[in-house]
Formats: sequence, C-alpha cells, structure tokens
Amino acid sequence: MSIPSSKREVILGVDTHLDIHMGVLISSTGKLLGELPTETNTAGYQKLLKWAQSFGQLNRAGVEGTGTYGAGLTRVLREHGVTVYEVNRPDRSRRRLQGKSDPIDAENAARAVLAGRAVAIPKEQSGAAEAMRIICVARRSAVKAKTQAINQLRALLISAPDDIRARLLRSKPEDCVAACARLRSLGETPHLHALTISLRVLAKRWRILAEEIKEHDRALDELTAQHAKRLRQQFGVGPQTAAILLSVAGDNPERLRNEAALAALCGVNPLPASSGKTVRHRLNRGGSRTANNALWTIAMVRMRSEPRTRAYMARRECEGLSTKEIHRCLKRYIVRELYPLILADLTESSGYYLT
Repeated sequence: MSIPSSKREVILGVDTHLDIHMGVLISSTGKLLGELPTETNTAGYQKLLKWAQSFGQLNRAGVEGTGTYGAGLTRVLREHGVTVYEVNRPDRSRRRLQGKSDPIDAENAARAVLAGRAVAIPKEQSGAAEAMRIICVARRSAVKAKTQAINQLRALLISAPDDIRARLLRSKPEDCVAACARLRSLGETPHLHALTISLRVLAKRWRILAEEIKEHDRALDELTAQHAKRLRQQFGVGPQTAAILLSVAGDNPERLRNEAALAALCGVNPLPASSGKTVRHRLNRGGSRTANNALWTIAMVRMRSEPRTRAYMARRECEGLSTKEIHRCLKRYIVRELYPLILADLTESSGYYLT
C-alpha cells in the first residue's frame, strides 16, 4: 500500500547566500524531489517552507551557515516545528569528484541529514549568550585596532628625528599617547607638519578605543555577573573568559550532550593518531580558537597562582611531561570542571529545564 503524500517524510537541504538561498528536497529514501531558489527575506522563507511541505511532512532540514546567512531561515523553520541541523560544507575531495554548484551543495546538505552525518544543533541567537558574543566581537576588533594604533604611532616615532623621538617616545603606551596628544607643532616643513597631525590623530584614536574597550568590559562584567554566576566564582575565570565560553556554548544548552561535546567545541579534545604499533593522540586544531584561548588564559592563571594546579604540575613534571603537554592536559580538565557550571548557568539564563 502506498503512503499518502501528506504523510511521506521529506528532508530539506539549503545552501545559503547573501541574496538567494537554494533549497533542495529529497524523500526519506533519498529520491531527489525538486529544487527551489528563494530570496533571503521572510516572504522567501515562507515560500520555501510551503513548497517543501507540499511534497510531504517536513520534520528535518540541513542548513549551511545557520549562524550567518542562514540565521533568518533557521528561525522561521524552527518556529514551524522543523528540526534544523548545521551542515558543514563538503570536503574538497568530495567536491573534486562531484563538482560544485548551489543545487549540489543543497542536495549534499539534505543527504547529510538523511545519513545522520549532520547532527549539530544550531545556536539560538536570542539570549544572554548571544549578547555576550556580540560584545566580544566588538571588543576583539577594538583591541586589535588599539594595538595597531600604538604600533603605528611608535613606528612613526622611531623613524622621526632624534630630538622628537627622545621627547615623545615612551616605554608605556599611556605615556607615549599622552605626549603625542598634546602636540601642537613640530615644525613648519611639510614632513614635520604631517608628522604632527598623524601622531596627534593616532593618539586620539588610541584613547577613543581604550574608552570603547572599557565600555565593553563593563557590559561583559554586568552580563556575566547576572548570567554566569557559577562560572565567575571559579579560580581564574574573569568576565571575558566567562563570556567567551558561554557564547561558544550557545543559548540552547541541549546542544551540549556531554562535556566531551564542549571540549570539541573548544578544540581541546585529543584526537587519535595511532598507526601500527604506535598508539598516541594529537592536539585538535579545530574548534573555536577564541574559546581555546580563553581556556589557555584560565590555565595560565591557575598554573601561576592556584596551589592545586601547581601541585598537579609538579607531579606531571616528575612523570616527564613538558610544560606544553601539561598545559594541554589542564585545558581538557578545566572543560570537565566547568561544563556542569556552564550548563547550569545557561539553563537558568535561558529558562530551559534539562532532564
């Protein structure tokens, strides 16, 4: 007996772009049912959803770029009860064999869901964790621009005439900036006039960026004090590291099935690299490098100041491990320690109740 089309399950795959999304639909048996390009707006998302539902029951969808170009579509699909999975782009070897086009990528996304390869649940971008991520993004760019400003200012001073360099160049950035910000005129020549303007502008830029970073730090301190209480109480965890770890975890804590999943997100899970008689593991170069750096910072603070960690270091050094190897082990153990606290903070903040 044939199954009615209204009861037949279909799976949607979407290749997302800035202006146009390409949707491809397959059946539960892998049969290609059709493809539809849509515009990246609410009307286009609704059109794609109705088109997919006209073929059967849509319960699952694989979407590329759920945190960027596909964020809007992901929200609409979730609102209509569709489970959305994050799909990574196909590896290069597969692309060399199959070719590259938007319909092919969308079909691969659908087949990844059907085969069970796509299991990652996208982040929900509507809670405290997303707010922390936004502030961290802005702060990171401000820190980078501030470093560039002081480096450019010092480079100009190093190549300046000796009397100007001796008068303005200081070891502390604050003193160097203060001296350059007070400049009126270094001389009447075009070179000295241009140098005066450039030094003064760079000094003002550095001060503006310093105030911007302080504003971001205040916002992160308030957010983490309210939504990361348990995490902030741990040794070596400050507002920035707490915000980074929560933003990587996301607002929906059901994404983190266990502490190994969080370790993989942070790139601190050791990967097997055995061959023949050699049995070993190697460092994971994947995951969020920002979260990895946050764990590195926490480990460094504990290695310097926490008695428990210093005792662990002494024991592992006696076993023959290098400082770098001990640091890698510590990052993994820190994830194990912080995972239940992150989960509890996310659950309390988002209103989820996990069983």
